[in-house]
Amino acid sequence: MKSKILFSILTMLPLTANAAIPYRAEQTQMPTETPSGADSRALARVHRFYVGGAYDFSMWNDGADDTISITGKNTSSFEAMAGVRAFDIFRIEANYMRTSAKWDAFSLTSDTAMINAIFDARIDNLYRLFYKQRLVPYVGLGAGISWNSVQDISIEQKISPVAAAMAGLSVELGEYFALDFGYRYLYMFSPKFNIISDFSPTAHQFRIGARVHF
Repeated sequence: MKSKILFSILTMLPLTANAAIPYRAEQTQMPTETPSGADSRALARVHRFYVGGAYDFSMWNDGADDTISITGKNTSSFEAMAGVRAFDIFRIEANYMRTSAKWDAFSLTSDTAMINAIFDARIDNLYRLFYKQRLVPYVGLGAGISWNSVQDISIEQKISPVAAAMAGLSVELGEYFALDFGYRYLYMFSPKFNIISDFSPTAHQFRIGARVHF
């Protein structure tokens, strides 16, 4: 009698073990949190603000009308910036530039203030996975106002709207410091020069700068 009971128990054991296998497999295959659910503001909360500066090398456009032709010159200028990071991949930046533009007939000096919307290419926004990403490409658009003064000639518009498109590469050297290498196309709506009609100053600007995050 005892041997029959023992035999029944032994024959049932494999069935019990086999029944547990699908449950363990189901536990193993249960979905877990993946990097695609990474916090989109992980960086923005830690280092929301930044300040910085940049050197600008500007190549100004040529122009002509029915009476005069002018040739643009290359100039150098500097700018200061302050920004706030809304998301890991999006920041808003304010710039102040002391712009010096030159042509063979006259020169233009401007104090330019701009607001820029900049998108950083942090890969798929997986900030926690790519915490040590050092090279961060970016693109952006900007708009603002320029206060102008001209030597040797006169202008009708002392204040002109400006617009810009930019692209570049940030080299992040640790948690607090970054270098900027970028390009910006700057367009100034015509100040209405008295010696040339319908001439809007534009420039290809190559920029080298630095930012401090806090």
